[in-house]
Amino acid sequence: MERDTEVQAQRDFMYGELDLGSLTIFSGSFINYGYWAEPEPDRELTEEDRTASQAELYRQVVARLEPRAGAHLLELGSGIGVGAALVAREFDVSVTGLDRSSAQLARAGRANAETLEALPGRLSYHRGSVTEIPWDDQTFDGVYAVEMLQHVDDLALVAREAHRVLKPGGRFATATFFAPDGADTAQVADLIETVASGVDVITPVGEFTADLTAAGFDGATATPIGEHVWRQFDQWVAQTEYRDSWGRNWLRCYENGWIDYYLVTAVK
Repeated sequence: MERDTEVQAQRDFMYGELDLGSLTIFSGSFINYGYWAEPEPDRELTEEDRTASQAELYRQVVARLEPRAGAHLLELGSGIGVGAALVAREFDVSVTGLDRSSAQLARAGRANAETLEALPGRLSYHRGSVTEIPWDDQTFDGVYAVEMLQHVDDLALVAREAHRVLKPGGRFATATFFAPDGADTAQVADLIETVASGVDVITPVGEFTADLTAAGFDGATATPIGEHVWRQFDQWVAQTEYRDSWGRNWLRCYENGWIDYYLVTAVK
């Protein structure tokens, strides 16, 4: 229990006082590794490319929800909230963002002030835990998370909570890094500092799809999208002051088959 408390304190620091989204490995107030187009040899990536990759990851995830106009979606771990704002604007839906960090929620209010004003009643941010979602049963048409479930120690509980707050026929979608089923992940912690500390949890992807099925979801499916993530993200990091950091080891782990990036979907 003591280690769990220390690990959560590290996560809270990263997204609170540290303000992870302000680091140059991210951009546009997003915090994800991005879904990238095919790389163009010999062309340096721009900040616009980086921001676009992160916005595109949101589109890829939310498209899997197949949201109708006017649907009410819940984002788990909404952070600075620019992704939730993008989804509300581009998909013609209402989005509720849930985050445990009061600092991030304050940033979300500032960063998305124009969208909040332009879309009254269609975008909001709330404080709470993804393992104890503070809404009634059958509240939302869709639930999604973009690169945050790697910070959760009990994914089975997230699956049960997502299922509980979804309406019948509602969809769940997420994107983040998992271990391919059967992969030997013993060396990952030696290469990735946040895995060694417990901040990032590398779960076998089949374990999470099994959690979704056990929670009552149908058709839990995991689609690997690492070809759109790792090499391009590594190219971007190589252009920043973090070029010699442990963050470059994500590509090495991917190329060795120890981790990959997945879109995971299911239906209630």
